[in-house]
Amino acid sequence: MLDAMNRKVFVTHELPGRRIHELSAYCAVNVWLGPGLLPAASLREELTGCEGLVCLLTDRIDRELLDAMPDLQFVSSMSAGVDHVDVAALTARGIPLGHTPGVLTDTTADTAFALLLAAARRITEADHFVRRGEWRRENRWSPDFFTGKDVSGATLGVIGLGDIGQAMARRAAAFGMEVVGWNRSPKDIPGVEQLSLEALLARSDFVSVHLALTADTRGLLGAAEIAAMKPGAVLVNTARGGIVDEPALAAALASGALYAAGVDVFAEEPVPTGNPLLALPNVVLAPHIGSATTRTRARMADIAAANAIAALQGQPMPHCVNPEVYAR
Repeated sequence: MLDAMNRKVFVTHELPGRRIHELSAYCAVNVWLGPGLLPAASLREELTGCEGLVCLLTDRIDRELLDAMPDLQFVSSMSAGVDHVDVAALTARGIPLGHTPGVLTDTTADTAFALLLAAARRITEADHFVRRGEWRRENRWSPDFFTGKDVSGATLGVIGLGDIGQAMARRAAAFGMEVVGWNRSPKDIPGVEQLSLEALLARSDFVSVHLALTADTRGLLGAAEIAAMKPGAVLVNTARGGIVDEPALAAALASGALYAAGVDVFAEEPVPTGNPLLALPNVVLAPHIGSATTRTRARMADIAAANAIAALQGQPMPHCVNPEVYAR
């Protein structure tokens, strides 16, 4: 036990689930208790002398921070994506990086399809209309009252055919949609017609983005790609904000070139008040809640804790982003 107490691990936020409490059997655990999220300056201070780090996607783990932490031996992130971490810098140091893939697949696909439906049927606009007291007897119904866009029978284009993209395709099929897809490396997915990105954008009534943010995918849907989308289409993004050019998307929505959008992720989070998407009625906005169910977040925390425990036991992490570090 004395040896365990000489090993320090920092956890950047109180976590749900059960397994995080098991960490204290292997090390001295320091948890940031707030208020709010951990400031970057505090992360540097709290991590000093620590062997391990359990972090969130809001914690930036860059080369400068790592260079100042010679004792660090592992990082476990409670996230599927790891674009907040300099993976190359960790790998160069031989430091394993844990993440939490798979567990949030269906939860995030549910969010994406909810945004698709809400955008298509103008649910947010209708909600605001009722709450503002604008639904009165004299305008209670008409043939064109809050008419929206049909989902059943429409074509969904899925950009990124990983686990979440495939889960989105299954939901679309259940709604009677035709599904087409594009992936950076070709994948044969039953019920999904493979197209080039250009062909997908031109053909799809709805486009849903399900890619990791990398150097290759940053800005993938820029002004030219958005202009190439089918007139009156709907764009949904629950992946990462940097993949879509937000000013170009806002311009297409404002002009009527696109019908609507559902957006859960942004290039800058929280969203600055000047973001042009905020002023548009035909955008359904959410604050990065793709995986936000009680069960899924607890399962993510349990996986993050399991990765940390494995590292403390000198074993490979069950879910490691850079397993090549174990071959050294």
